[in-house]
Amino acid sequence: MTTVETTAAPAVEATAVRVIPHWIDGAEHASTSGRTAPVYNPATGEVTAHVALADQAEIDAAIASAERGYQEWSGYSIAKRQAVIFSFRELLNSRKRELAEIITSEHGKVVSDAMGEILRGQEVVELACGFPHLIKGAYSENVSTGIDVYSTKQPLGVVGIISPFNFPAMVPMWFFPIAIAAGNAVVLKPSEKDPSAALWLAALWKEAGLPDGVFTVLQGDKLAVDGLLTSPVVESISFVGSTPIAQYIYETASRHGKRVQALGGAKNHMLVLPDADLDLVADSAVNAGYGAAGERCMAISVVLAVEPVADDLIGKIQDRIARLRIGNGAAGLEPDGVEPDMGPLITGIHRAKVSEYVDIAEADGADIVVDGRGFQVDGHEGGFFFGPTLLDRVPTTSRAYTEEIFGPVLSIVRVASYDEGLELINSGRFGNGTAIFTNDGGAARRFQNEVQVGMIGINVPIPVPVAYHSFGGWKKSLFGDAKAYGVHGFDFFTREKAITSRWLDPATHGGINLGFPQNN
Repeated sequence: MTTVETTAAPAVEATAVRVIPHWIDGAEHASTSGRTAPVYNPATGEVTAHVALADQAEIDAAIASAERGYQEWSGYSIAKRQAVIFSFRELLNSRKRELAEIITSEHGKVVSDAMGEILRGQEVVELACGFPHLIKGAYSENVSTGIDVYSTKQPLGVVGIISPFNFPAMVPMWFFPIAIAAGNAVVLKPSEKDPSAALWLAALWKEAGLPDGVFTVLQGDKLAVDGLLTSPVVESISFVGSTPIAQYIYETASRHGKRVQALGGAKNHMLVLPDADLDLVADSAVNAGYGAAGERCMAISVVLAVEPVADDLIGKIQDRIARLRIGNGAAGLEPDGVEPDMGPLITGIHRAKVSEYVDIAEADGADIVVDGRGFQVDGHEGGFFFGPTLLDRVPTTSRAYTEEIFGPVLSIVRVASYDEGLELINSGRFGNGTAIFTNDGGAARRFQNEVQVGMIGINVPIPVPVAYHSFGGWKKSLFGDAKAYGVHGFDFFTREKAITSRWLDPATHGGINLGFPQNN
């Protein structure tokens, strides 16, 4: 969770700029807290709206609405729940471009990137359409004479989702389709930096036929987060964000008796062996390092180049950086009508933080091959742009190497061998994603068995699993009881009952005789 710029919204701004509301009881709900935070267009630096920051009364109202929604929704038959989810899927599929443009306007990523995140989230919606198979129980007959045992899966109740700014549609969709399919009610706390996507999704659920209260959007800052973590009504918390906040979420929610899945930060490495196809590696490094301006937990931020490939690889990456287009990703704003490859960072504060990491790397002795500091886009001088940055010979003791930068900064670390590269990956405190590039199947197989990371790509730079597998890392990249989506998701959002039953046979234990009448 990052610093929130809060304000009481001066009277002049309040008349000119809208205040983004909550979504409670199936409708937009204007806030009366008097607290707001600015929402920017990152490409221009302009404040385009303010978002409400909930007070305790609004937190309580949101949770109470969800509790009422749960009471109704959990009584729906599986067939009726499935019909609503199918309807949501069809509506989302037909109108996803509209959602992508909302994301671009507040996050800054280009529209094609926003469409990509929606499609990955839609995979989980489609998985949830088939949920009846995934919430089935089990049955064992005659475990002892005349005794059967069977199990059922039931929803938890009200569940909380706390979402980051970098994927305002995809990350919530990692969780809420499964939670809702299983019969729960959701309270979503989106990032205050790009909150409008959550409201759009709430309205879509309403149109799909979801009862009021089952999908609630609570806008806010730490007060809203803590309200969900400590509420006796909320049964579970799903979170994606930085490692320090993931650990805080896990510890606080667990202390209050909740299930938790808290996905934290990352420092993802790409190990490049000398036999790798360097053109493929360069393409992959640029896509994985600079896509979405590096603001994703699965970005490749370190390339471990096994010598002697580093110099050739750096040259190829430089060539590709020179061809990248950086600009306003909003539709129709590029003079030649071509969409840029990369947009701005989310805020000016975050841009300054990314720049500071490059300063640190330089002070620690790294070579600045391509410097993105001070980058500007003509006509958008107020935007939060940061150019693609390439660092070479980054010391592994530097904070620029050990900490998550979350920006378009790619570091080259030269290593002498596979073993040295593997040791660097395994000695890190994160274990989210990693990749190896090689044409040697034996080396790749050894890597997948030896590397201590939760998600692995073999000649694939960003190994985000498809929806019917599960997403999550190891070590300081994951806290809690389950990974996101897949089978883990359905297990997380349900709890099991085991029933042991015995029915007496009336033929041997008396009672009603259903046999054919006889004359005695």
